[in-house]
Amino acid sequence: MKLHFDSKQEFQLEAVKAITDIFEGQPLSGNDFEFSITQPGALLTENGFGNKLHFSELEQLFGNIQKVQSNNGLKVSTNAEIESNGWNFSIEMETGTGKTYVYLRTIYELNKLYGFKKFVIVVPSVAIREGVMKNLEITHEHFQNLYDKVPFSPNVYDSRKVSGLRGFASANTIQVLVINIDSFAKDENIINKPNDKLTGKKPIEFIQSCNPIVIVDEPQNMETEIRKRAVGNLNPLCTLRYSATHTNLYNLVYSLNPVKAYDLGLVKQIEVDSVVSENDFNSAFLQLENITRTGNSIKAKIKIDAVTAGGITRKSVIASGKNLDLFLLSNRNEKYEGLKIYEIDFGNDQIELSNGIVLAKGETQGGMNDDVMRFMIGKTIEEHLKKEKYYTGKGIKVLSLFFIDKVKNYREYDADGNPVKGKFAQWFEEIYQKEILKPVYNSLNAHAVNDVHNGYFSQDSKGRLKDTGGETQLDDDTYKLIMQDKEKLLDEKVPLRFIFSHSALREGWDNPNVFQICTLNETKSTIKKRQEIGRGLRLSVNQNGDRIFDRNINKLTVIANERYEDFARALQKEIQEDCGVDFSGRTKNKNDKKKVNYRKGFEADPKFLQIWEKIRFQTRYSVNYNTDKLIILAANAVSKMDETKKPSIRSTKKRVLITDEGVEGQLLSDSANDDFGIRFDIPDMLAYIQSKTELTRSTILEILKNSKRLKELLLNPQLFMDNAVSKIKQELHQLMIDGIKYEKIGDKVYEMALFDDTDFEIYLDEFTHTVSDSSKTIYDNYIPLDSGVENQFAKDCESSEQIEFYFKLPYWFEIKTPIGQYRPDWAVVFKGEKKIYFVAETKSAGQELRGSEQLKIECGKAHFENFDDVVYRKVSEVSELSI
Repeated sequence: MKLHFDSKQEFQLEAVKAITDIFEGQPLSGNDFEFSITQPGALLTENGFGNKLHFSELEQLFGNIQKVQSNNGLKVSTNAEIESNGWNFSIEMETGTGKTYVYLRTIYELNKLYGFKKFVIVVPSVAIREGVMKNLEITHEHFQNLYDKVPFSPNVYDSRKVSGLRGFASANTIQVLVINIDSFAKDENIINKPNDKLTGKKPIEFIQSCNPIVIVDEPQNMETEIRKRAVGNLNPLCTLRYSATHTNLYNLVYSLNPVKAYDLGLVKQIEVDSVVSENDFNSAFLQLENITRTGNSIKAKIKIDAVTAGGITRKSVIASGKNLDLFLLSNRNEKYEGLKIYEIDFGNDQIELSNGIVLAKGETQGGMNDDVMRFMIGKTIEEHLKKEKYYTGKGIKVLSLFFIDKVKNYREYDADGNPVKGKFAQWFEEIYQKEILKPVYNSLNAHAVNDVHNGYFSQDSKGRLKDTGGETQLDDDTYKLIMQDKEKLLDEKVPLRFIFSHSALREGWDNPNVFQICTLNETKSTIKKRQEIGRGLRLSVNQNGDRIFDRNINKLTVIANERYEDFARALQKEIQEDCGVDFSGRTKNKNDKKKVNYRKGFEADPKFLQIWEKIRFQTRYSVNYNTDKLIILAANAVSKMDETKKPSIRSTKKRVLITDEGVEGQLLSDSANDDFGIRFDIPDMLAYIQSKTELTRSTILEILKNSKRLKELLLNPQLFMDNAVSKIKQELHQLMIDGIKYEKIGDKVYEMALFDDTDFEIYLDEFTHTVSDSSKTIYDNYIPLDSGVENQFAKDCESSEQIEFYFKLPYWFEIKTPIGQYRPDWAVVFKGEKKIYFVAETKSAGQELRGSEQLKIECGKAHFENFDDVVYRKVSEVSELSI
């Protein structure tokens, strides 16, 4: 197959023009019949020919740059900013939109218009170098036809053949040198040392003498002082910086950010199939998230299933020093009884448990990890076959890409060194053979299961696959193989469709027909979301090598082991940080943070004191309830509680919508599977529920026996217990509050000193009330509020002649209740026929309150019954404050 390129893509032409217009005014290149040693754009040096600028006035160049920025709707740099950035120009292009094509075409165009001939492409890694060389190969014929077969020589720098740089300098044709930053960044690099074969010159001098135009691919990887200095040491005429994720923007002249790329349909749409376990708290789950050292203290951040007020919750905790008992760290979850961290090893980033198990950073023990990954492989195969059935008639081959972090999970070796299928390969073949036999896929080619999947991994000297970091000599050959096979993989006649690759090699993959990406990491994935989806964003091609622009076809499905909301939140954060895209209304602007000031002297204002001195007293409560009544009510509630579901794995697929408003989701499908035959120990149910409710074991047993739901304990013990606790506590709290009584605690009051605005800062939003008349409240400028109802209430209090004084009660003004602290909303002095002192709770008219909210309001009412002349009321507007 030969890939075809469209030379009339408007956005790519605009990106090329953004650079060529900078040099407007430079003498145009002569025609084919003109040649002289001083031809325009060329500089004769002792080593050969180089690039030269013909501008007598820098002002013209400054004007060109500013005009380009203005035409492209970008911030216009001042002359001083342009100079301070050197001759560096940034071009921002979203992954998959043809960044490499653009800068290669820019080379041809700069030569055609201005006669420039010497170009150096600096890359940060072997993977990107191989990608550039592949692009030079597959675009060569395309560009030769566009530019009248102009002589063009691309080469890769090889430290073993430095004499080749003399040819780069001496040639009077377009010369492109591709070089890895690590080849010339240090003084000890061969290129920076005098060489006898080059008459004592340093090889780099041949590059420097040419004044090359330097193109930096992925410059965010070259922002250290050493690397920036190395690029500058090439003596560039100018430096063009191309990336989707710039760290710093130097004279930005073109921007195609993710939002624009999605809007224009220049990349695939993204769907995320979220695969997560649910209701899985029946075994001792443990994940090592991180290890840190501060001075002599070493701490491990771990994720465990901890006991909380709402039941078992998976949360992060810190283990250190003497605090290494997982039973205590989990707040006495019996699954961890007797299990401790034996050692925190900072040097090796791992912990050892008292049972001998060692966990490295990101690794997990317990839970349904293997079940989840097997399910993810199944979802990938299922999605692949659906698309293959639909796309085959359109001449589009479908590829699926699995990134894994351990090669042994795909291929192992026995004692004799013979290859053996790892668990991922075994699972894949089992699931694929089952799926492909379904009648709906009869029309698909029945390739042997061994032929449809393969691994691209680095190999040792014996040909055995191994884990690498992505930057070793072994990886060099793997990247070349990936690139060599690019067109081969697109051929429908080639059976290979499912590719397993090491996650460290992800930069090497950029095949346009990758429609599914699945990351199967046993350790927590550190791959950025934009990197993860970037491998499959390119628009697909058909068997003729033509690009497909149909949005109904160009859909990339990411099978992810996390909830969609977490994936979308991370993706949106990356887009904001990498591209500076401001999602309107979704992000907080630090400049909007304002200090809230209390009105000076409000503490002595009689209008404030007349209500404050009535409500400032603290209280305590006592409760009384009938146990027999509790057993009847609680048993009835437990009998009606939600079904106890077995632990399951849920798949939720959503389309990713990237708009100016942010990253959102559109539900496409939702399914769950609980057929895993998981076995677990039955815990001490009565002890667990007793610890949550403080009821006697006999009372709990009566409740559960009368509910007739006890047998569900065997389906999912932890879920059953947590659901039962929730229902029992609801009825218990209602009975307690029905019989609650408050009394003042002597003279104990809230002290005036608590009104402290020293660090009182807020983000202004649509709910914040800006004070116009500070004489009616304790606030001088802003009142921080949480809802539109509260905002309107504040406005009405300020404008109403019947409201003499009002203020939002501070966060520390709390009333103790059996179900937690309650914070009422407002203190209001109302002037009618007589003066009334209100404490008000604002809720929307007709708003249905959660059970706990309603119970706390009942407690608030009981609390304020102890205060003379104070009325407590739930209202939705000021007009409801009347007797």
